[in-house]
Amino acid sequence: MPGWLKGTILAILAVFVIAQAIRPSRTNPIINPAHEITAGVGLPADTAAILGRACNDCHSNRTVWPWYSGVAPTSWLVIYDVRAGRHELNLSEWGTYSAERRAKKAKEMCKEVTEGEMPGFMYTLKHPQAKLTSADVQSICQWSKTAQ
Repeated sequence: MPGWLKGTILAILAVFVIAQAIRPSRTNPIINPAHEITAGVGLPADTAAILGRACNDCHSNRTVWPWYSGVAPTSWLVIYDVRAGRHELNLSEWGTYSAERRAKKAKEMCKEVTEGEMPGFMYTLKHPQAKLTSADVQSICQWSKTAQ
């Protein structure tokens, strides 16, 4: 093996090992059951199950952190996506939103699942159970019309 190739491989390996020291936290904040979307908002059980399997990992405080979320640089992307998802919509904090915000978020949920924007393509590659059927989309949209 040429010296330059060996040096390049060692440099890449060193960067990978050093990158493991930069570890953003993978946290799930404490959940107040009274604030969750399933608490008293008329969410049908089938719709709750859909949201649980397709949305919770990025849009709630119930994230199940996969093994690769602990390995840089993939961990940085996963943790960023979860933080951004929770910031945009947190199903664990639904009860803290105003009625207007809940109605707006529910309408946005219908729009995004109808247009195939959510769940994201990269997420469904690793989590095929999160793919939404047309019946799933219809269930979310039907609920969104009455959500407050």
